[in-house]
Amino acid sequence: MTLARILAGTTSVLATLTLSGCSLVWNCTDTTAEREEAGVRVEVVNTDGRPSGVTAEVLGWRREPHPQVPADGDQVHFDFRFQGVDGWNAPAVDACAVDEKRVVLGCQTVHGDEAFGRKAERTGDSWLHVEHPERTAEVLLIPNDQSDHDGRTCDQDMKDGGGIHPPDTPSPGDQL
Repeated sequence: MTLARILAGTTSVLATLTLSGCSLVWNCTDTTAEREEAGVRVEVVNTDGRPSGVTAEVLGWRREPHPQVPADGDQVHFDFRFQGVDGWNAPAVDACAVDEKRVVLGCQTVHGDEAFGRKAERTGDSWLHVEHPERTAEVLLIPNDQSDHDGRTCDQDMKDGGGIHPPDTPSPGDQL
């Protein structure tokens, strides 16, 4: 009789946990957002593909030696602008030097909070180290926001990892 009461109590506790959204098994899934179309001027999107209200733009680029390592020869130096950035909203996007066929020569992430100026419009500059800077035809931005991704996957943290992750930064040779 006592065993029956214990089993009945255990069943109702498990049913309550299940109905309340709790589970004894973590259901963690990792997904990667689709890479949005790269451009010279892009509207930054979150991992769900929704516009963030911020635009990012390449204002210009040139090949020249980096002042700290001139012996390395020319690199790709570019100017960028973020518009619509506020104190709580500082996205990051990937900037890529590409050839005339939009094949990636090199990429790096640029952050809206590293640019200077008024909060609504911030400008900055950065350098892309590419093996053949003379092949650079454009510098493009990929609109997927890279700033809010903590990098934890289900394998690394079953409880707090998972969810939608931004696409990986393109590698040299990838087509945009």
